[in-house]
Amino acid sequence: MSSPPTLPISNPQTTSTAGQSTPPIATPAFRAFITRLSTSIRHGFAQRRPWYELVDRSSLSRPDSVSEAASRVRKNFSYFRVNYLSLLAFVLALSLLSHPFSLLVLLCLLAAWFFLYLFRPSDQPLVLLNRTFSDRETLGVLILSTVVVIFLTSVGSLLISALMVGLAIVCVHGAFRVPEDLFLDDQEPANAGFLSFLGGAASSAAAAAAPAVAARV
Repeated sequence: MSSPPTLPISNPQTTSTAGQSTPPIATPAFRAFITRLSTSIRHGFAQRRPWYELVDRSSLSRPDSVSEAASRVRKNFSYFRVNYLSLLAFVLALSLLSHPFSLLVLLCLLAAWFFLYLFRPSDQPLVLLNRTFSDRETLGVLILSTVVVIFLTSVGSLLISALMVGLAIVCVHGAFRVPEDLFLDDQEPANAGFLSFLGGAASSAAAAAAPAVAARV
């Protein structure tokens, strides 16, 4: 007498585990991006000048000419660049917090770039509304969404106006701050760019995101 055939039985735990996808926030590329960005920010803030030097009223005087004001601005940019960048970030954050809708739209746009393209695993296609989008289609939609948000909504004008206000404050302070008592470090050139700290953080972030982008090319 032959034994009855054995029916295959699938393990629900194994099936559900295999069907799970790694969320973009848990990918090594995203963790490397956050690590490098936070390291660059900490390194940059470690180079900031004491704030009392920035607000020292005894060092403020009216420039005698436009050329002197421009020279002061260049020297103060080199010395207080991290402080000035922090001031710009504060003005930008204050402007966004005073407009919650624009802040929400901008955060949603950044989240879409991060989790739908930059740090989404390349072996996991994007599926929305039962439709699978290729990487090129996803990139095109994100670029179009960015153009619409920046140029066709109030987000772009808000960012530009906040940056202009911050730059105006920085330029006024740089023109009236007498730089004779400021000494740059020996290893730091006197004509160091104002955005060198920002460039360092951006390059570190780009280096962390490069492998994820290269995998889609």
